[in-house]
Amino acid sequence: MQLNELASRKGEAVDYQKLVFDYVRHPDQDADKPVRRPVVVVGAGPVGLALAIDLAQRQVPVVLLDNDNTLSTGSRAICFAKRTLEIFDRLGCGERMVDKGVSWNVGKVFFKQEQVYSFDLLPEAGHSRPAFINLQQYYVEGFLAERAAELPLIDLRWKNKVAGVVQHDDHVTLTIETPDGPYLLEADYVAACDGGRSSVRQLLGLESKGRQFKDRFLIADVKMNMDRPAERWFWFDPEFHPNQSVLLHMQPDNVWRIDFQLGWDADPEEEKKPEKIIPRVKALLGEDAQFELEWASVYTFSCLRMDKFRHGRVMFAGDSAHGVSPFGARGANSGVQDAENLAWKLAAVLQRQASDALLDTYGQEREYAADENILNSTRATDFITPKSEVSKLFRDAVLELSKVNAFARKLVNSGRLSVPATLHTSALNTPDAQAFDGRMVPGAVAADAPLVRKDGSMGWLLAHSGGEAFTALVFGIDVKSDRAARAVAEASAAAHVPVNTVVVPLDDAHALAAQRYDAEVGTVYLLRPDQHVCARWREPDVAGIRAALDRALAWA
Repeated sequence: MQLNELASRKGEAVDYQKLVFDYVRHPDQDADKPVRRPVVVVGAGPVGLALAIDLAQRQVPVVLLDNDNTLSTGSRAICFAKRTLEIFDRLGCGERMVDKGVSWNVGKVFFKQEQVYSFDLLPEAGHSRPAFINLQQYYVEGFLAERAAELPLIDLRWKNKVAGVVQHDDHVTLTIETPDGPYLLEADYVAACDGGRSSVRQLLGLESKGRQFKDRFLIADVKMNMDRPAERWFWFDPEFHPNQSVLLHMQPDNVWRIDFQLGWDADPEEEKKPEKIIPRVKALLGEDAQFELEWASVYTFSCLRMDKFRHGRVMFAGDSAHGVSPFGARGANSGVQDAENLAWKLAAVLQRQASDALLDTYGQEREYAADENILNSTRATDFITPKSEVSKLFRDAVLELSKVNAFARKLVNSGRLSVPATLHTSALNTPDAQAFDGRMVPGAVAADAPLVRKDGSMGWLLAHSGGEAFTALVFGIDVKSDRAARAVAEASAAAHVPVNTVVVPLDDAHALAAQRYDAEVGTVYLLRPDQHVCARWREPDVAGIRAALDRALAWA
């Protein structure tokens, strides 16, 4: 099928795992000399699709290449965090993700057969999106592909495999293999989103470095009707799977995801056989449980990353740049956040709003975020899979203590779940000149809160922030805040950079926003297009705002 046919079926029930897209010969293959494109994205998984959509929405034409012609099969990445859902909202498919996904906030931790404690990931109200949804990766890719099909600036080419990469001062030349033979394509910039076995990385002679964990895990997707809440349940050393761990998640369509720790000595091919999987599932659910085995896989994992995510005119994002263990749902979520960080910067450079140095900050910021994810992921893996008898004794003692002691619960690590990195060290941040309280420091992702729309209906702050432009949140409606808004407008005009101004009244309806941003009358927050705070003021002036914009675009 063609991608536009998929778009025409939007809203229908589609089995995304069975879709096969047609290879189509492109006119670029018949050109007398290689055609130059602004951006080529390699890899049409969640990260590559998100990046292509984001670029297209910023009016940047993008060629998206994939060496295959199908979407993913099996659940794979299933946990998508609130921040990723907010990004999907901006990409035009967040509502579909949430409507189809299973929303959850509560996790429960068990030691042997006893629950030791539970946690709530979203204990406060006033957010438009849940802490997490569970949604099979093939749905995520399918919804993103349908959105991509709606955007004429995306040229998605199936069965186009990158077989050569040559960098020049002002462009990159790609050799692309197709069923009709090879052709050459030039790009101002290339984004490698082609996964942990990245062909682009290999072709450039680069590598990821880190730590491999000598353990194996079985994923079993099981279809059944089961009367359990939509919660994350994690067992340490349960009686039904002794000396190992088990994780249970609900997914859409009555599919449940079960992860069984197997140990390093397990035979991957044997463990994938139904006659091995079914007894394990019955041990968990009961001998009389009725279920169908839908998909299974055995995996090992590493925590690693490339030294640098930018190499000349080639940028790496997602698993091609970094890899983490699956505990904490940090892989796909951090990859989508890579794409968001890169998209607005590429667009700003190509549209001559920013210095090329802005792309260096993509690497710096996302390398920082990757290190944070790898640290948390490694700590979780070491707790879940202790490597010595002493480590296991410590872990089990912590689990016993956590039943009655709150301090011990902070030490339990069944996978610290994904949160966006606060980019404290970013060169794009303007340091505070006045005192502020709270978490909305320069480098933080802007927090959502209810916002009254102009027509009087209730909406959300983030829905009016970010996107194709910077956003200034101006708090209060009086002479002082009006003066602040005029300063934003003058600075925007002087810098030739569009800034969207959102006025947030200081009244009861907006009390939560004022609290989260520690706002007073005239307070201004400047948000980057990816909704990270880059500056804030109590008493802004034109020169200060202009300097902050220059700094955020790497002119300073």
